[in-house]
Amino acid sequence: MTDFSQSPSVDAIVGTYRRRSFLRVALVAGAALALCTTVLIDVITGPAALDIFRVAHVIVQPALATAKEQVIIWDLRLPVALMAVVVGAMLGVAGAEMQTILNNPLADPFTLGLSSAASFGAAVAIVLGWSVIPGVGALFVTVNAFAFAMAASMGLFLFTKLRGVTPEAMILVGIAMLFTFNALLAFLQYGASELQLAQLIFWQLGSLARATWPKVGICLLVLAIVLPYFLSRTWALTALRMGEDKAAALGVNVNGLRLMVLAGVSLLSAVAVSFVGAVAFVGLVGPHIARMIVGEDQRGFLPLSALAGALILSGTSIASKAITPGIVYPIGMITSLIGIPFFVSLILSQRKRHWQ
Repeated sequence: MTDFSQSPSVDAIVGTYRRRSFLRVALVAGAALALCTTVLIDVITGPAALDIFRVAHVIVQPALATAKEQVIIWDLRLPVALMAVVVGAMLGVAGAEMQTILNNPLADPFTLGLSSAASFGAAVAIVLGWSVIPGVGALFVTVNAFAFAMAASMGLFLFTKLRGVTPEAMILVGIAMLFTFNALLAFLQYGASELQLAQLIFWQLGSLARATWPKVGICLLVLAIVLPYFLSRTWALTALRMGEDKAAALGVNVNGLRLMVLAGVSLLSAVAVSFVGAVAFVGLVGPHIARMIVGEDQRGFLPLSALAGALILSGTSIASKAITPGIVYPIGMITSLIGIPFFVSLILSQRKRHWQ
């Protein structure tokens, strides 16, 4: 006979839910505040000595900026700092949802070969001088990278739709595309001149130096389109993490959800990579930090993944300028050095759980 006297009361359950909701909001707000701080530090980091309080004042009231501050803060450093934030958020969100739909904690936005496709598109522009879309001018490298990344995602989308939308099929097709584009990229690198090869390697290493206000605006627009859709599907995505069968039993259209999320992830990844190059591990590490803090509930996991990715790339932007005064290192090198130990620890932890 069941003893209901030992069951928690409704008031206790409601209280626990409210405390968790408040904690989730507090953590997100704290991460956002930390992000504002790193943006200010990113802006003041560099050869020109700037005061953090003066920078904050000039950002809040642009009319107070001197001619020197206008150039350094508004024209040069702030676009780079904000591009790091927006691209980091895009990769964090993309990584979080890629891990969700594939049910694989080691997945990230580049698991399905999108980065390799973008690198090959950039190589076609740099080495062969071909533009997928004519008349784009100086943006033809960026446009090519975006076009090839989206073409690869569309190919993956169509193949998985025809053959069945399972995580295994998506991963296998993604790996096949990864090696295919890497091989094609190697062909172009082999025949490239020294100058073309230097440009291509610099692009592949990832850089925020090409950041401009229009590019920041485009990234913000894409994030503003995709992120609200993901947030509107938080219940279904949380249910998917419990397993396909349970999610389907709760009324979730698993295949349709996977395809729509894949389309959003592809758009986020393609735009991010086309503007800053291949930046590894942000989409892997950011979601895991969020998962360790708030768990799998997408209402906290998704926004915190975006903020964690933004914090990682913002911190990387600061480090790229601070390691050696006068030299700005490619951000892809730094994120790889940070991400590789984390990646190894994830593999070991997964293996430990498996054997337990």
